[in-house]
Amino acid sequence: MVSTTQPTSNFTETPVSSKQPGMGSTVYDRGTAFRVWAPFANKVHVALYERENQDNTQPQKLIELASENNGYWSGDAEGIKQGQLYRYRIVNRDSEQVLWKIDPYAKDVTSSVGKGIVSRSDFEWTDDNFQMPDFNSLIIYELHLGTFNDTPHGEPGDLTKAIERLPYLRDLGINCINLMPTSEFAANFSWGYNTAFPFALESAYGHLDDFKNFVNTAHNYGVGIILDCVYNHFGPSDLQDGLWRFDGWSLDNWGGVYFYNDGRAITPWGNTKPDYGRPEVRQFLRDNAMFWLGECHCDGLRIDSTCNIWGFDNGKGWNNDGFNLLRWISDEINYFFKYPRHKILIAEDWHNDGWLTKPTPEGGAGMSAEWHWFIHKVRHELENPLDEYRNMNEIASALYGRFNGDAFKRVVYTESHDETANGKTRVNRQIDPNNPESWVAKKRSTLGAAIVLTAPGIPMIWQGQEFLEVDHFRDDDPLDWNRLQRFAGIHDLYQRLCLLRRNWDNNTRGLRGQHINCHVVDNLNKVTAYHRWDRGGAGDDVIVILNFSNRYWDSYRVGLPRLGTWWCRFSSDWNGYSGDFSNFGGHAVSGEFSPKDGMAYSAGFAIAPYSALIYSQ
Repeated sequence: MVSTTQPTSNFTETPVSSKQPGMGSTVYDRGTAFRVWAPFANKVHVALYERENQDNTQPQKLIELASENNGYWSGDAEGIKQGQLYRYRIVNRDSEQVLWKIDPYAKDVTSSVGKGIVSRSDFEWTDDNFQMPDFNSLIIYELHLGTFNDTPHGEPGDLTKAIERLPYLRDLGINCINLMPTSEFAANFSWGYNTAFPFALESAYGHLDDFKNFVNTAHNYGVGIILDCVYNHFGPSDLQDGLWRFDGWSLDNWGGVYFYNDGRAITPWGNTKPDYGRPEVRQFLRDNAMFWLGECHCDGLRIDSTCNIWGFDNGKGWNNDGFNLLRWISDEINYFFKYPRHKILIAEDWHNDGWLTKPTPEGGAGMSAEWHWFIHKVRHELENPLDEYRNMNEIASALYGRFNGDAFKRVVYTESHDETANGKTRVNRQIDPNNPESWVAKKRSTLGAAIVLTAPGIPMIWQGQEFLEVDHFRDDDPLDWNRLQRFAGIHDLYQRLCLLRRNWDNNTRGLRGQHINCHVVDNLNKVTAYHRWDRGGAGDDVIVILNFSNRYWDSYRVGLPRLGTWWCRFSSDWNGYSGDFSNFGGHAVSGEFSPKDGMAYSAGFAIAPYSALIYSQ
C-alpha cells in the first residue's frame, strides 16, 4: 500500500528505541515492542487499527519509532496487547513516498494484503517425551493441508481437520509428516510455494497456536513434523503489501532491499530472489528457519529448490551468497539442536551432488539428506508398458544410490506433489491411463511401494498413495477419503510394509541398515533380488525379491546368506490386499547348500507377476 498523504501522528514526543530484543512485535509486561528493518526510510511509525474493522485503511493511532542508526527502527508501545492489528507507515528518505507495510516478521496476519496481528503465544506444550526417530527409522508422509482433509462448503482443509487424521497416520506406520509450505500466501488455495510472509501461518489454515497444537498432537502420537520452506524466492503474488520495495528503495524497478536488484533476482517463478548478500536478509531467513524449529517445535525443514539458492536458473550458475546461507543455516541448526533433540534438514535439489550433504567443515552445505533421483529410475521401469524393455540394471542403480557413503542421506519415493502434477500423474494412472484401478495398475504401483519401503534411504509416501488415489494433484481438489474403504486392502499393504520397515516384529532389522547387495539382476527374466542387513544374522538379514514381468515362477532360485528356514514376511500378491490378486507363493523356504548369486546357499521361490516378496529368519 502506497500513499502520498501525510496523516497526523498521535505521538508528539521524541521517539526512544526499544530495549526489548527481537524483530517484529514482541509483547512484554507493559505493552509491545516493535522493531523493523527499513534502511532507506527517514521516518517509521506503527499504525494501529481497530480489531473490529479489519478492512479499515485509516489507522486509529500512529506511534513513531526511533532510528537505531543501523537501518533498524524500534520503539515500545505501552498498553498495546496481543491481538492488536498494525502496519508500518514508512517514509522513504529520498522521495518522501509514504508506504503502509505489513511486518515481514509478523507471526500472524489477517491476510496477505491485510494487517499484521500482534502475537504472543502462551501455548502449553506437552511433548517433552517426544524424540525424533533416528533417520534410518523414518517413514515420511508428504501432505498438503489444504487438500489432505478438507472442510465443508468448499473451503481448504485446515490444521484442525488435519489433526483428526493423525491417529490414522500413526496406525498406518508413519512416524514423520512433511508438510507442504504453510506460510501466508496469496488467496486461500495454493501449493504454498508463493510465500508472502514466511513467519505467518497461512490464514486459511489457522493461527500460530493452531500450528503449535498440530505439532504437539502429532508428537504425542509419536509423529515428527518436517516443514517445507521456500527461500529461493518470495511470492511473486501479494508482495506489494510487504517485502516488495519495502522502504521505497529499489534499483531499476527491481524489488528493493529484500531482493537482488539485478538479473540475479530472476527465478523460474518470478524476479523475486532474496538478496543473500545482505546480512539483514540472511538474518531474516536464518531467523525464519530457527522460528519453525525452535518456537514451533518442528523436527526438520525441507528446503525447496536449493539449486536456486546456491545457483541461478536451476543451478546453471553459482551463487556463493546462497551457498553460504545454506551453510550458515545448517551450522546454526546443528549448534542449537543437538541429539536427542536433533533436527533433519532436507534439500530438494535434483543435481544429486554429494557436497550438499557433506558436513560444512569439509566444504559441504551440511544438509542431512536430499530428495534423490531414485524416483525417475524406478518410475520409468514401473510405467514402461512392455516387460521386455524393463531394465533391471536401472533398478539396481536406484537401490545402490547414496550420498557420501550414507544411504540415509537420501529420500526415496515414487510419488510426491511435483510428480503427480505439472503434466505428471499418479503411478497407477500412468501405468493404466484408462483404468488406474485395474489389476496391472494395482500390481505395478504396489511393486513400487515395496521398493521404496525396502530400499536403503529414507522412504516417503505421498498423500492418498496408500488408498490408490487416481487424480493428479490440484490445490483445490481434496483427497477422496471414501477410497480408503474401497481400497482397504491396498492400505493394509502399505501398513504392512511400513511396519516391516520399522522392524515392528523384530525380524526385519536389516531394512533399517546401511547395507545392500543386489545379488540378482536378471534382465532376461526381469527379476531383481537384494540382501539387506544392518549387522547380519537371524532377525536382521532380509531378502527382497521383485518380479517385473507378467510371469509366474514356481521356483525361481535365489541366493541366501544363511541356512535354515526363511519365512515370508510379505507377499504383495496376497489376495487380502485385493480380491483379484492370486495369492500365489509366499511360502516358507529352506536354505540349501547350493551356491547361487555369489552366496553359499539358495532356495527356490514361487513368485507371482509384478510382485514383491520379503523374507527373513
